[in-house]
Amino acid sequence: QLELLESGGGLVQPGGSLRLSCAASGWALAGYAIGWFRQAPGKEREQILCISYDGVSTWFEDSVKGRFTVSRDNAGNVVWLYLNSLKTEDTAKYYCATRRTGQCTGAFGEGAYAYWGHGTQVTVSS
Repeated sequence: QLELLESGGGLVQPGGSLRLSCAASGWALAGYAIGWFRQAPGKEREQILCISYDGVSTWFEDSVKGRFTVSRDNAGNVVWLYLNSLKTEDTAKYYCATRRTGQCTGAFGEGAYAYWGHGTQVTVSS
């Protein structure tokens, strides 16, 4: 079973920043687009962004556009998610997943993603 590992979550004040990472051990992320999802308490998991296999193309959900950025280091086998200007409503468990293709276009939603991590908790609170 191929797995991903997210890390970097924690408690941060509103307006603060965090950097999350998504890494794979024993297999290469290169070639896969990577999506980030989050699930807030009592809500369904939602996709917030996607980065193509080469990092050239990205997609952001409106609520995070302009605040979150994403990059990847295929040589280092890691994808970074930068959470800036955090709001209390960003509190959620954040997950990364490998898309079944190398691009972020086409099918949308969890069914377009094959392998998932176990998530990392981000809590935004004063």
